[in-house]
Amino acid sequence: MAKAGGVALAVLASAAFGSSGSFASSLLDNGWSPVAVVALRVGIAALVLLGPALYAVRGRWHLVTRNLRSISLFGLVGVAACQVMYFEAVARLSVGIALLLEYLGVLLIVLWQWLARHVRPGRLTIAGTGLALVGLALVLGVFSRMQLDVVGVLWGLGAAVALAGYFFISSDSDEELPAVTMSGLSMGLGAVILAVIGGLGLVPLHGNTRDVVLARHTVSWVVPILGIALIAAALAYVLGIAAARALGAKLSSFVSLTEVLFAVVFAWALLGQRPTWLEAFGGVLIIAGVALVRVEELRRPDAPASAPEPLATLVA
Repeated sequence: MAKAGGVALAVLASAAFGSSGSFASSLLDNGWSPVAVVALRVGIAALVLLGPALYAVRGRWHLVTRNLRSISLFGLVGVAACQVMYFEAVARLSVGIALLLEYLGVLLIVLWQWLARHVRPGRLTIAGTGLALVGLALVLGVFSRMQLDVVGVLWGLGAAVALAGYFFISSDSDEELPAVTMSGLSMGLGAVILAVIGGLGLVPLHGNTRDVVLARHTVSWVVPILGIALIAAALAYVLGIAAARALGAKLSSFVSLTEVLFAVVFAWALLGQRPTWLEAFGGVLIIAGVALVRVEELRRPDAPASAPEPLATLVA
C-alpha cells in the first residue's frame, strides 16, 4: 500500500514539476534571466513553507540539528546545483538535448546501485531504462533538433549528477524529519546560494515587471511567478521528497520521467504548443518503461514490511 501511495505522490510531484517550463517560458520570453526565475521560485516557496516547516517540528528541534547535513546537501545539490547546471546547459543547447542529458541521472542511479551497492539491475529494469530513454528523446524532439556544444554537454552531465543526488538524498533522508521541513529549509538555503552567485555576477540575474502572455492572455508577471513558486516548487518538492522516501531512489527517479509528459500537456494548455503524434508515442514508451521497472520492483521482496505510509512522511 505504501508503494502504491508513493507512486501516486511521485506522479503528482511530476505533474507539479512539469508546470515549471510553461510558467518560466512566459518570463524568459519577456527578458528574465533563468537564474532570476529560479531564485524567485525557490525563495518564495521557502517563505511559504517556512511556517508549516517550523510547525511540523515543534518541540522536536533536534530533528533539524540532527539532519543539518542532509538539509544542506539537498539545498546545495538538489535545489541550487541541479537547476543552475540545467539552465546553463539550456543556454548552450536545445531544451530537448539539455533535458535528455539531465535525465541521464536516472541511468546513473541504476549504475551506482549496481557498482557501489551491488544491486544488479534485472532484465526488466534494463529494458525499462532503454524504453524510457528512447521515449524521452522522442517527446523532447531530440532527433529533430540536434545541436551540440561541448561546454553545454558538460553542464548537462553535471545536471544529471545533481539530479541523481536529488533522488539519493531524498530517499536516504531521515523519515522522522517531515518532508515539508526538509524541503522548506533546503529551498531557503538554495535561494541564498542562488542570490549570492547572482550577486557576485557569476550568472546573470535580472528581471522586469512587464506583463506576460500566458494561456493566450496578457497577465501580470506575478501570475507565472506565483505558479512556478507555489506549484512547481513548494508543492512539487514536498511531494517529491515524500515519494522518494516511499519508493527509493531508483523507482522514484523512473516515475519522475513522466514530468516531461506533464510538461508537454501544460505547454499545450498554457502556451498553445500542440504535441505531435511522435511525441505522443514517446510518452507511451516512457510509461511502458516506468511500468517495467515497477513490475520488477514488485517481484523483489526487499522492501521493509513496516514501510511508512507515504502521506505520513509529509508532516509526521
